[in-house]
Amino acid sequence: MKVLLIKDVKSLGKAGEVKEVKDGYGKNFLIGKGFAKHATPEILAQHKEDEAKAAADLAADIALQKENAVKLEKAEVIITKKMGDNGHLFGSITKDEVAHALFEQHGITIDKKHITDKKVIKTIGEHDLDLKLGHGIHATLHVDVQGKK
Repeated sequence: MKVLLIKDVKSLGKAGEVKEVKDGYGKNFLIGKGFAKHATPEILAQHKEDEAKAAADLAADIALQKENAVKLEKAEVIITKKMGDNGHLFGSITKDEVAHALFEQHGITIDKKHITDKKVIKTIGEHDLDLKLGHGIHATLHVDVQGKK
C-alpha cells in the first residue's frame, strides 16, 4: 500500500514523501493515527497543488519583504519625546514606539520583534536601527529623536 506522509515518522520518512508500506501498518497505524493519507491520484494531485501554492506564497512574501526593506532604507522616523533639564530623555525610546511611529509616518507595518538592536535609545539625536525582516532580509531604519520641554 502506498501512503503520503503528512507528518514526519521517525523510522519511515519525512512529511510529503510517498512510501510503500504493509497494509496493516498503513491502515491501522499511519492513517489511523493521522500520520499519513492513502496515496490515491487525487490525494497526490491535491498535495502537489498545495506545495505549489505554498511556494508561490513564500515567493510573494519574500518579494514583499524586499520591497519593505527598500522603503525602510529610505525612510526616516522622527520621534519627539519629553526631556529633562539635563538634556536627557525621560525614559527611553521603545521598539513599540519606533514601530508605531513608522506606521504613522510612512504607513509601513513591522512587528516590534523585527527590531534587533540591543542598544537602548536614551539620547536625543540620530540613531540607526537594524531590522531583521525574515528570510535573511535586513534593513536599516534611521530614527531621529527630538526632545521637547
